[in-house]
Amino acid sequence: MSDQEDTLSTTRELDLLTRIEENPDISQANLASELGVAVGTVNWYLKRLISKGYVKVKRAQRKKLRYIITPEGIALRTRLTVDYIQSSFELYRHTRQKTLTAIRQLRENGFTQVRIEGDGEIAEVCRLTCLENNLPVTEDPSAPCIVIDGIHISLALPAESLQPKDSATLESRGEHGSTD
Repeated sequence: MSDQEDTLSTTRELDLLTRIEENPDISQANLASELGVAVGTVNWYLKRLISKGYVKVKRAQRKKLRYIITPEGIALRTRLTVDYIQSSFELYRHTRQKTLTAIRQLRENGFTQVRIEGDGEIAEVCRLTCLENNLPVTEDPSAPCIVIDGIHISLALPAESLQPKDSATLESRGEHGSTD
């Protein structure tokens, strides 16, 4: 299982345990709707949590089930919550550090504003970090750009800023390249 799949699994288990704790009589269809997944996915996770002893099932009525989180399930939910908070802070610190590095590079290249391409929480952390460091955020398409792709952050400088100031400073690229 990849790290991304493991994180998704952990998040779903935490979401399921939290929702069951809030409403032990919730149906699998309502759980699926609230979590934005298929009923079969909820059923698979519930069976897994039940087999590991984190959740017990009791029949409340003929067709209704009640899910009860065991003490082991409460301990798991606590552990998953702590892990989620820790990974969120790690992502926040990583995002801030990458943004601060981009700000430093922008200032070293003489730029006084930046455009942010992307949305979501990562983009918002980038935006706030820029503003906290007195770097205005603009919509100007000619401005350098911090690009957010998922959790990856990169800096795209305008093409003209990457051109050498003096053509005499170009180095030879060997027999496979040219300097023109």
